[in-house]
Amino acid sequence: MSPAGVIEAAPGRDPGPAPGQAPPRRRRGRSAALAAGLLASVGVLVLLVLVSIAVGSRSVPLSTVVDALTSPDGSVDHTVIRELRVPRTFLGLGVGAALGLAGALMQSLTRNPLADPGLLGVNYGAALGVTVALGLLGLSDPAVYVWFAFAGAALSAVLVYALGSAGRSGTSPVRLALAGVALGMVFHAASSAILRMDTATFDRMRFWLTGSLAGPTPEIAVRLAPFLAAGLVLGLLLAGPLNALALGDDAGRALGVGVGRTRALTAIAVTLLCGSATAAAGPLWFVGLAVPHAVRSFTGPDQRWVLPYTAVLSPLVLLGSDIVGRVIAAPEEVQVGIMCSVVGAPVFILLARRRRLAAL
Repeated sequence: MSPAGVIEAAPGRDPGPAPGQAPPRRRRGRSAALAAGLLASVGVLVLLVLVSIAVGSRSVPLSTVVDALTSPDGSVDHTVIRELRVPRTFLGLGVGAALGLAGALMQSLTRNPLADPGLLGVNYGAALGVTVALGLLGLSDPAVYVWFAFAGAALSAVLVYALGSAGRSGTSPVRLALAGVALGMVFHAASSAILRMDTATFDRMRFWLTGSLAGPTPEIAVRLAPFLAAGLVLGLLLAGPLNALALGDDAGRALGVGVGRTRALTAIAVTLLCGSATAAAGPLWFVGLAVPHAVRSFTGPDQRWVLPYTAVLSPLVLLGSDIVGRVIAAPEEVQVGIMCSVVGAPVFILLARRRRLAAL
């Protein structure tokens, strides 16, 4: 044995896997299975997109959906599909991916299994920023009021962390969650008070405050798309550095990761994702909490798989909730924010009651 304690392999022989590691063939097989599962998830998401475009208070056959997308003729069905359902569906794709990825990034960076953009009040901070822009300042351009959403999201994140870490006991997942819920309710009350002063603005925004994919126009979706895309790309590129930081700050530095830079970039990505998603669809809960936990149950803590899987499966959850909300109360509909709360609340209770939470 060498002084370093490493067993030197004889020339031409494979020393085998390091202690505690799976054999290379098994690792390759697992990676191939995860890659195949991710491709299958993308295929299911494409099918759900077609269903979302076809299903609503006015039922449209899939063949008509395809005709409307490829050769529109100006009929009522084609107009409904192209001007209402297509923007709504693609908005659901972007918002779902943004909220899920933001939740996964927050859970990884803070090592807090209860981190979620809604639960920690970040979405309500962004909503307060939009409310101030629309209700008090009369700024109706999405490219303008989205900056207020970013400012509200960033301010909320800072305040929640400050409240959750105050005192001798320091930061804990439950304290951060309690601080986020309390601060979120304060922001929600402030938003409601501002809107009560302007009846016209309140009527326009009351569905948005509950969380809805039905209200935004195609123009809003187009104006907010660059911010969503930037946050998604930045968040996915942080998988490697976050894996290194999971070993601890010192180990991350030893691996060449800039700890401060990674945290700052993650905060920027979360702000972009939460701010643009909230500006588009209102404050939505639990998507960023439930989906990353479900993904880690079969991928493990490796962010190189957690982040892309979350970005694909979160739109599945959001679009599925939206479709169910359209069907169960036809010809009216239940807003997607309510449906997400119905699905996510039991998940939160289950996570809060578990003694051991999944490793991040």
